[in-house]
Amino acid sequence: MTICNDMTLAAIEPDAGLAAALKLDRAGVIGEIRRSGMKGRGGAGFPTGVKWNLAAAAQGDRKFIVCNADEGEPGTFKDRVILTEWPGRVFEGMTIAGYAVGATEGILYLRGEYAYLRHGLEQCLAKRREEHLLGNDICGKTGFGFDVRIHMGAGAYVCGEETALIESLEGRRGEARNRPPFPVNTGLGGMPTIVNNVETFAWATAILARGADWFKAIGTEQSTGPKMLSVSGDVERPGVYEFPLGTPIREVLRAAGGEDAKAVVVGGASGQCVPANRFARTVSYEDVATGGAVIVFGPGRNMLDVAENFLEFFVDESCGQCTPCRIGNVKLLEGVRRLKRGECSTQQLRELRALGETMRVASKCGLGQSSPNAFLSIIEHFRREIPSRVPVTVEA
Repeated sequence: MTICNDMTLAAIEPDAGLAAALKLDRAGVIGEIRRSGMKGRGGAGFPTGVKWNLAAAAQGDRKFIVCNADEGEPGTFKDRVILTEWPGRVFEGMTIAGYAVGATEGILYLRGEYAYLRHGLEQCLAKRREEHLLGNDICGKTGFGFDVRIHMGAGAYVCGEETALIESLEGRRGEARNRPPFPVNTGLGGMPTIVNNVETFAWATAILARGADWFKAIGTEQSTGPKMLSVSGDVERPGVYEFPLGTPIREVLRAAGGEDAKAVVVGGASGQCVPANRFARTVSYEDVATGGAVIVFGPGRNMLDVAENFLEFFVDESCGQCTPCRIGNVKLLEGVRRLKRGECSTQQLRELRALGETMRVASKCGLGQSSPNAFLSIIEHFRREIPSRVPVTVEA
């Protein structure tokens, strides 16, 4: 695995952000995050400062800061690198958030498959307590106390969705809740709760350390700041890279040694499939959004095989709570297999496309809403790979 040598996050002085935050009042901290324009780095892209402000204004006897480290999206591994190399940045960001919204308790929800990271994370927490960066009167700030505990996930992809994650924290099966109410008002234990991604908390420390203007100067007007990308697949140099948001896909491929790619799936199994003739498109919230995964497919790849692989994953991972996702993914998978066998008519292909569109709007949570994405974009951009498998005698 390769990590860019000039990663901005690595250059941030440890705990400089926390020190800067504690010199401000709570509103000042939230104001700096809002002014930076940072959007959540987990994929949904909700403005971080708005979320923190809503939680700060919410009424509750207790408030919680939850770090979503349930990195289950296929092709995504940048949070694992952050937690391995810079766990202190994440706990620092959680502490800043706690100060900003009036929370005293933080929880890092760690992906079950990352259990081997727990020992190092616990050591980092213990050291931060010894250095008075966690606990009571943090950094000498009288009256400000905050601490973090680690909660292990059980390996369910759906728990990457914030309300399913909260259900899991409360000891129930991980299933998405109906919204509203939203976690910022009614989260863990019915109390106001912030749920942010690992990378989001890490960049929050950088914003406080270097200022909102520094962050805004990177990226685009609608997509500010740097973004970490997990680049894998048919490339010479797979690894974690840092790029300004707004970077063309072709530049990502050039850095990783994948210039001959026929397609890139941006956003993991639930993302968009971008063909080679559209590599000028940018990694940004206004164009091709991603939580961090960039999966590269070389010239020899069969894109129907890719769609089948992704849909097998979603059939296994659907919690089964809602019909569009529970049944829809199975039907899409059956359809892809019929396409591969040459048994799918043009009309059936239209029906599969319509099913995918329905799932996007009718599924209860992000799993079912996004699981058709790769399939729909593959049949749109790689239709030329399908005609030989579609009977020419069927009705149009």
